[in-house]
Amino acid sequence: MSALVRNPSPGNLEFGEPGDPLVVVIPDWFGRLPWLTSYAEALARRGLRVVVLDLYDGVATTDEGQAERLASGLERSAALMMVEDAIERGRDEGSDRVGLIGFALGGGLALLTAQAGDVDAVVAYTATLADTEDGVVPCPVLLHFAGTDEWAPGAEPETFIARLDDDETPVTRHDYPGTTHSFANASLADEVDPQAAGLAFARTAEFLLDYLGD
Repeated sequence: MSALVRNPSPGNLEFGEPGDPLVVVIPDWFGRLPWLTSYAEALARRGLRVVVLDLYDGVATTDEGQAERLASGLERSAALMMVEDAIERGRDEGSDRVGLIGFALGGGLALLTAQAGDVDAVVAYTATLADTEDGVVPCPVLLHFAGTDEWAPGAEPETFIARLDDDETPVTRHDYPGTTHSFANASLADEVDPQAAGLAFARTAEFLLDYLGD
């Protein structure tokens, strides 16, 4: 059986009221799976305008091999443009404050976007930036890390956080012992850790409301 998921409504999903503080959610390499709808709805109930990006134009997957193939066909410049377009549209609708949430692949895109200085807060799940793509992130950063993960040389959490500290970027780190890379992805039954995912969500919501709320 194919693990590809064809979303009945391709394109970005939007929740909450236009003009409220905007949060752009960038999926991991599995794409816009159904769990992100519940995640976004929970944020919207807290008074946030939430846009969930559709990186693969209506296609997602629960299979890691297919996810890798989908991600390999995603041009970084095009993905970053999707994030920037969502921010611009939100500002046109009246959102004065903007936050980003990214998961793994999406976390890297969120951190890269934040370097431009156009957002007020950024949350990255199981993601950093390598020293070769590193620049100043001039807004508060919240990082969620799995207990077990793999990192390319120069992208280790300690190394990345040290660079953020050198730039005097406000950074908060949380680790979730006993979890693996996709612990927050509730569409992956063999990977998700509901307790850790719930705690990470609560910390994310509090962080965003602190920096985006009234």
